[in-house]
Amino acid sequence: MTPFDLTELADELGDGVLVTDADVVGSYSTDQALFCPADGAVALVRARTVADVQATMRFATRHRVPVVPQGTRTGLSGGANAVPGCILLSLERMDRVLEVDAAERTVTVEPGIINQDLKDVLAPHGLSYPPDPGSVAISSIGGNVATNAGGLCCVRYGVTRDYVRRLRVVLADGTLTTLGTTTAKGVAGLDLRGLFVGSEGTLGVVVEVTLRLVPTLPEPLTAVATFADIRSAAATVADLMASGAQPCLVESMDRTTLEMLRETGHTDLDGQAGAMLLVQSDGGGSRDAAQAEVEALGRFAQEHGALDVAVSDDPADSAALVAMRRMAQPSFERWAQAHGGGQLLDDVCLPRTRLPEFYDRLETIRQESGLTIAVVAHAGDGNTHPSVFFDTSDPDSVARADAAFDAIMELGLELGGTITGEHGVGHLKRRWLARELDEGSRRVHLAVKAALDPLGILNPGKMLAEL
Repeated sequence: MTPFDLTELADELGDGVLVTDADVVGSYSTDQALFCPADGAVALVRARTVADVQATMRFATRHRVPVVPQGTRTGLSGGANAVPGCILLSLERMDRVLEVDAAERTVTVEPGIINQDLKDVLAPHGLSYPPDPGSVAISSIGGNVATNAGGLCCVRYGVTRDYVRRLRVVLADGTLTTLGTTTAKGVAGLDLRGLFVGSEGTLGVVVEVTLRLVPTLPEPLTAVATFADIRSAAATVADLMASGAQPCLVESMDRTTLEMLRETGHTDLDGQAGAMLLVQSDGGGSRDAAQAEVEALGRFAQEHGALDVAVSDDPADSAALVAMRRMAQPSFERWAQAHGGGQLLDDVCLPRTRLPEFYDRLETIRQESGLTIAVVAHAGDGNTHPSVFFDTSDPDSVARADAAFDAIMELGLELGGTITGEHGVGHLKRRWLARELDEGSRRVHLAVKAALDPLGILNPGKMLAEL
């Protein structure tokens, strides 16, 4: 039994937009995170239009019903999970490209479009949208905006916030508002557009996004360096970035990650390597600048005892190496399923100079927990993704995994970092947000939330719940 009559809402929506079938609603109730509750949704709205979103929010305000906005539910923090008594508001069907303005180098899209699909649409226009999270083939632009997603090439080209020109947002009471401009510059009023990027559905529902674009990215040179241990790779990254280099991709993988990749078919990987760096440079369009940067990587890598350094200008090699890096998470998932089913993926971002110490101290966490921990990183940004593996059927293993996950976040804060670089807070890290923010910042967050969502109906129990 629902505490409100959904007939009123159904009458305002198009055919097939409102779903109450328990199995369908249940299938939309979670993202990819573990340890996050996801029960109690009473209905699903699969919006097709802005009017559907407005009608849902007006209904929710009248009846004080919680609403959980969703994209494709590829998130890793429980931010899209159901809460008791809520309506799930899915934007995945709102997936059109509304306008490509090649002259102004902008594109306007609905939030449900998949990141890679957008890139494919732009390619014939000679334009690129650089942010490329690991989930580029399955995550939506709206979800990327919600968490300010980054990805592999953000070390040079920036994250989602750097490309958002304008948002159209439905507020908690159903009001449709426009934030930002389509122009290259604009400082009229407060930067409310920036406020909504990374707000995880707690302030409003994004229904349209205008993005800044760049010309087609130059083909990069690609370098691979292997090391005996991950600390040496991290020290190489710190030196490379401190030198003033501007590579467009700097990714690292530790020994455990390489072993899991080998188990899932990448048998050409060096079995003796304890770490790998994958670096690309396009030199901002200058081949000489790109060559100088990969040569600099080679020098720093040799200074830190690299086992091997190789450089390629073959686009096929570059594509294969990046594809291999993107296979890390699928390899983790396969390994987890064969070893107890549990994986907790962390998202700690650090100053690059603290990466060697982070890996040293992570080894202590690994030994104390007795669990397998693998780490991939957008190393050029200091954004690490440690994965803690455990047996979901063993309460002791689950408890040790939870403790290790927390210890990694505590370590990140101690080293001057943040609890999340791109995955978001959601439910999984909500109590840690209060640890990271000082009293004044917590007060400002709550004041903004109260002003925009006075009834507290937008994605409650998530990011701001424990401030």
